[in-house]
Amino acid sequence: MKQAYTAFEDLQVKDYKEVWDYQEKLFSEVVDVKLFNRDNPDALKDITNHLIFVEHPHVYTLGKSGVQNNLLINEQFLKQINATFYKINRGGDITYHGPGQIVGYPILDLEEMDLTVKSYIENLEESIIQTVAEYGVKSERLEGSTGVWIDTDKPGKTRKICAIGVKASRYVSMHGFALNVNTDLSYFNHINPCGFVDKGVTSLEKELGRKVDIEEIKGILLKKLASVLDLQLNK
Repeated sequence: MKQAYTAFEDLQVKDYKEVWDYQEKLFSEVVDVKLFNRDNPDALKDITNHLIFVEHPHVYTLGKSGVQNNLLINEQFLKQINATFYKINRGGDITYHGPGQIVGYPILDLEEMDLTVKSYIENLEESIIQTVAEYGVKSERLEGSTGVWIDTDKPGKTRKICAIGVKASRYVSMHGFALNVNTDLSYFNHINPCGFVDKGVTSLEKELGRKVDIEEIKGILLKKLASVLDLQLNK
């Protein structure tokens, strides 16, 4: 069976729950084809992977292993700042999504790609590291923590530029990453990002001191993901 195509979609700005439901639909379709192929080796169907880019209106999401106390505000204050809150089924703790942030949802058959969940996450991190490097920003992994970080060797100054939280079932991935580009970082003041109380968050805009063309960086990021993950994009 030939390598699966990856269908790319840029949904622009769309409600979190709406995209979550869409992810679940695509995820189920991929899993269903995998199960069919397992039971029907003489009538294999092609699997189509998916990669979604989107920006969300202000929203906080809490992973299945997260602690709700890491959301530092109540429901009334959420309404005041025009934000919503969801408990979801990815790994990781609490994070924020909002305008000026590229959220990526790869729905991939990791088994067909010969990737473990760990190596898949490392590939996501590598794609982000290479992307921000195009803007002269040096970032790296932080031992014991997923995501992409800056100044990991400077206690008190370590800051995250990209959060990663994934779910994988039957070696099919969903959820993904959130890269802060022109993000309003004040929204992170209302949470302990990813459960950390001793580390900060940043954005490409803050690091560079200027706004970044969101469409330009989407193009760079798409190329890096395709290269690092060896995706055959079918846009």
